[in-house]
Amino acid sequence: MDYKDVYSLSMVFSQKIWDIVEAWPYFAKDTTGKQLVRSADSISANMKEGFGRYFFKDRNVFNYYSRGSLFETHCWLEKANARKLIAQEEFEDLLKDHDLLHVEINKMIKNTRDQSSHK
Repeated sequence: MDYKDVYSLSMVFSQKIWDIVEAWPYFAKDTTGKQLVRSADSISANMKEGFGRYFFKDRNVFNYYSRGSLFETHCWLEKANARKLIAQEEFEDLLKDHDLLHVEINKMIKNTRDQSSHK
């Protein structure tokens, strides 16, 4: 996958989360939901900000932030699952998306690091 594919995958991932959280009751949405949506949205936002950086090392800083937001999202998904806000099947599907994003963001980090060392 190239950058655009990983970015698109992260956008779809955050939209799935938005669609799920949107249906939650107020208290769940105001507490767990806001945190979950913000962390998921931050994955693609950091990717995009990093892509706009001139230096590869700067770009990778934001790739690391993106990966950090991905892990934060995992935490909030676990909490939502434990609080029975997400159906088990939805939770498992989101974890598959999470795992794929994790692999692809790691590849982006490695590729960007390799580009940086060849400059």
